[in-house]
This record gives sequence, structure tokens and C-alpha cells, in this order.
Amino acid sequence: MQGKKEYQEKLFASFQLSERIPKNNFYRRLKAVLDLRFLYKLTRPYYGESGQKSIGPVVFFKLCLVGYLENLISDRQLIARCSMRMDILYFIGYDIDEELPWHSTISRTRQLYPEHIFEEVFTKVLAMCVEKGMVSGHTQAIDSAPVKANASMDTLELKVPEEELDEHLRKIRAISAMDKEVPHRRSKNDRSDKGQRKVTANKKELDAIKGRNRKWAKDQDQRPGAGNKGSKYTSNKTHYSPTDPDARISVKPGKARKLNYLSQLSVDTAHHVITDIRAYHADGKDNQQLQDIVKRLHTRLWKEGLVWENCVADTGYSNGENYAFLEKRNLKSFIPPHGTYKGGPSNMVYVREHDHYLCPQGKVIPFKKVFLDSRTKTKKKAYRASSKICKGCPLRESCLGKVNEKQFSVTYYREEYERNIDRVESPQGRYMKGKRQSTVEPVFGTLTQFMGLRKINTIGIKQANKVMHLSAIAYNLKKYLKFEGKRVKSGAGQLAFKVFVKSVVRDLFSALLRHRKLTLQY
Repeated sequence: MQGKKEYQEKLFASFQLSERIPKNNFYRRLKAVLDLRFLYKLTRPYYGESGQKSIGPVVFFKLCLVGYLENLISDRQLIARCSMRMDILYFIGYDIDEELPWHSTISRTRQLYPEHIFEEVFTKVLAMCVEKGMVSGHTQAIDSAPVKANASMDTLELKVPEEELDEHLRKIRAISAMDKEVPHRRSKNDRSDKGQRKVTANKKELDAIKGRNRKWAKDQDQRPGAGNKGSKYTSNKTHYSPTDPDARISVKPGKARKLNYLSQLSVDTAHHVITDIRAYHADGKDNQQLQDIVKRLHTRLWKEGLVWENCVADTGYSNGENYAFLEKRNLKSFIPPHGTYKGGPSNMVYVREHDHYLCPQGKVIPFKKVFLDSRTKTKKKAYRASSKICKGCPLRESCLGKVNEKQFSVTYYREEYERNIDRVESPQGRYMKGKRQSTVEPVFGTLTQFMGLRKINTIGIKQANKVMHLSAIAYNLKKYLKFEGKRVKSGAGQLAFKVFVKSVVRDLFSALLRHRKLTLQY
């Protein structure tokens, strides 16, 4: 017999979310293990004593985590998704007939809490992973990746120098035909301060930018599709974003120039748990930020009772000062040096005991002084031989050129470089390289593609840091629940039982053989 269903709402109904959510549901399991009640005391100073009650800190953080677990970067989309999902409502502690907070409340609360609140939650989740045995601590892989900022390249403004703006334009910018066709879109409001709007580059840097701009203008006018809207050559030395002054222009080979933030990430190699994450300006170099990362990460691991031994990173973190810094902290560095590194002249022999070099003719080129390189801002050692030593040398013309004496400089941290190179080229170093590539790079891919970190939906580097911490917290929680599932399904208990049975049977069999041997003897 054919059935026909007609829907009619009931005036009264008995309904409980806890009875409708399956026992193995992700958010139900997450609710059972995640305890954020410590946030009430931690965030109490940021609320007044009167007025309407705001959204609770536990609810706020759970809503934010749902956004990154569901790969949502819009607060509007987050509230819409939560209102349609019973398991999410159960996780955040709302009943099916309760009204969810407005999306603007989430944005205002995110701005209300300082960065250290988000770091405390991150540390709490990391402690949960440590307690479960997911973090070994001895080997940490460090890497970085740009994350798109919430600002457009079309709204960039020129920094204003001391002279007139028109004169500055003629001096620095070479306007291409395409630049003239594309109208400039102004930002609605300028969030930058006076210092961010002024040119800080020196004359030499501006001259270099001027040459690159001329080449860029020519290339842009001649490339296919030049009549369409396209990008202009811009630099952090001459431009700033009024929408988000903390965002910086950066580019990767084969990628478009964008306003980005730089995410520095540390991952434990045991089970790929994120141990540290932070937002930096995208125009900074990796080797400039390594020491800050190591100090913060070392303290966090020490508080969790973990001993850090190996620091693994790519060539971007290579620096003599960094090698010396890591050795001072008793850390082994596995960081390949730049291809331009040279421990000294290739045709000379270094004598460590006396700290001098021997030229191909056996002449001594002694150490003279330590100085700071004006271009790279790094310490170097100068070696210089007297002009008398080179008189009558058959290699004088090819060796000296136009100068009268042999002189060159070598990095101050030559020994640290050599020890690091020996580690990198060892079998352990090759293993560490593969470990880094299979650990930290997939984690970055997961965060950017599936955990809501493809774009920063806030303004300012402090807010970007909060976003990155929330994404990392969501990632670690997902790993935490998966790790528990693996332990249940791994069959480790059954394997242990089988080993126990085999050992008992073996002991009984050996005892039986001994008893039979004794019986035969008597």
C-alpha cells in the first residue's frame, strides 16, 4: 500500500540533542575531551561589571574552532552553518531553539581578547597531545609560508618622502602604458600611521627600485594581454597598504605579487603535531626570525617536560649567527647552507691553530680584524697579507689583479658553518631532510587548503596571529581525536595478548621437556 507523508508542526515536542547525536560523532567526541572552563577566569579582566551579558569565552572559542574545522573564513557563513547542524549546536552548548550570537559579536570578541589568550588555548591543546604521547619533542621541523592578507593590491598608496609627491613620482616610478589605463582605487579609510606613510629607504635602494620599475614598465607593455587590467611593479620601500598597513608585498616564483603575512610553523616529527605558530611581516627573511622562534618553542617544550635536540629547517634559515645561537642552546642544526657560502678561497689552505691561510705558494695570509659587513649586517673576519710577500710571485697578476696586496674576508662563524655542513651531509642529515619534507610541508598544505588559513579575514598582524593560532588549535584537536581512534583500532591489546599466550605456551613446553629429561635419567 502506498504511503503518503504530510508534515504538520507539533505544538509541543520532547526533543533532546544528546539523544540525536551519534556516539561516534566528531563534535560529540570533541566536546567530551575539550575543557575550556579555565577561560572564564583568564578573560574576566576584559569585561565590565555592568551591562548586558556578552557571549561566553568558551562559546566564542568553540565557535571559532568550528569555523576552522569546517574550513570557513567568514563569520556570517559560520553562524549560518552552525544554525543548520545539530552536532555543532550540541558542541557549543546551544539548544535547538536558542538563538545564536550575531556574526559581528564574534568579530568584536576576537578583537577584545589579547594574543596571549589564544596562545594559552593553543598551549592547553598541545599539553593534551603531550599527555597522550603524541609529541616526542626531540626533533622539530620549522618552515614558513605566505598567507594572503585581507587587503587588495589595487589600493596601495605611495609613501611620501620629504620632497613633493610629483617629484617623487618622476624620480622613482617609470609609468607604463598599462599603468595609465588602469584607474587607481582608493581605500575607504587609511589605518596607517605617519611612520608607515613615509619612505624609509635610502638613495641606493631607491635607485635600484627605479631601474627595476623601468624594466617592469617595458615588459608589461610588451607582454600578451597588456591591454587588460594587470598588476604594477610595487615595492614595500615605496608603497604601503592603507587598508592593512601591517600587510607586506611578497611573491613566490611563478606566483602573483600579493599582500601577505608570513606564517612561521614548527611541527614535531613524531605525529605531526604543531608545537608553535606565529604571524610575521611578509617582507622579513626566515633567518631573521629563527632565534625568536627557537626561544619561544624551547620554553614551551621545557614546560611540558620535553627535551629538544634537533632543529630541522630549509636553506632560508641558514645563517652563521643562527648556527652559533643553536649550538649555544645545545641544539643540533640540520639547516643546509646557501649555495653562495664559501669557507674561504678555494685555492688556499686554512690553518686553524694559527687562524691564517696559506696561498698556493705557501705564503701566510694572517688574520687582521673582525668587522660588520655594511650590506649584509653580519660579522666577518678580514685577512690581509703584506705587499712585500707578493713581490716576485709568479701568480701575482692573476691573484691580485689591480691591488697591491692579497686581502679577502670570511664569515666570522666559519667553524659553526662547517660543523653544520658535516651534520647535513651525514646519513642522519639526509634522513632529517626527508623527515622535514614529509612533516612540515603537508601540515602547511592542510592548514591552507582545509583548515581556513588560505586567507586572513582580519586586519593587523596581532589579529592575524590570533587567526593562525586558532587554525593550529583546530588542526591539533583533529589529530588528537584521530590518534585516539588509531589506538582503539590498532589491535595493540590483541597483539599483546597473543604475545602473552605464546610466551606462556613456550614456558610450559620447555618445562615439559625438562620434566621428561629428568624422568628418563632416573
